[in-house]
Amino acid sequence: MIDIRPFDSLGHADHGWLDARHHFSFANYHDPERMGWGAIRVWNDDTIAARSGFPPHPHRDMEIVTFVRTGAISHKDSLGNQGRTAAGDVQVMSAGTGITHAEYNLEDEATTLFQIWIMPTRTGEAPGWGQREFPKAGREGGFEILASGTPDEDGALPIRTDAKVVAATLKAGQSAEWRTDGSRHQYLVAPTGRIRVNGVEAQPRDGVAVTGEDTITVEALGDAEVVMVDAR
Repeated sequence: MIDIRPFDSLGHADHGWLDARHHFSFANYHDPERMGWGAIRVWNDDTIAARSGFPPHPHRDMEIVTFVRTGAISHKDSLGNQGRTAAGDVQVMSAGTGITHAEYNLEDEATTLFQIWIMPTRTGEAPGWGQREFPKAGREGGFEILASGTPDEDGALPIRTDAKVVAATLKAGQSAEWRTDGSRHQYLVAPTGRIRVNGVEAQPRDGVAVTGEDTITVEALGDAEVVMVDAR
């Protein structure tokens, strides 16, 4: 099954400093048909104004992955971690038994990012945070694994759930293939570029929900970037 969720149909909240689109029910946006997809609970498409951001707030028992598309986000948390994640790079926070964090755009331009929450398969563990640079050249023409619940996945940030977060950068006419299991759930978004997923077309920033497929083929109809989560 492949379900296209058009960008214009997503939940929308404009707070001035934050313009957010919600692929799934979140905060004041509630749609009983969009409560999550497998273990994927949240996928927010955020634009954060320059010199603004999320003040300190708590989380627990959630794997939170941030994929920065443009600009940069600066992180600070109750464990003493601090870091700046720039465009194309990823940070992961395992909320575990509880963590308080702040995320600010300290840049002079807007920052755009995907904030993705995945339900953990392991709870009761100490919280943690990690960040890594992922040069775009590493995912040209095919999928690169950015975060994974599989131990020792080469170069990937660890997450405490049965899921993988992957990305690909494709030139017009190129395609990328992802092999999976039909019992799993995939959700993918192309922040830029039109794509075709197993023959079904999607526009930039549309959500594509997939299940029941053993192979996912993403074709770029124009130059495109693709971010996908494959989860239980």
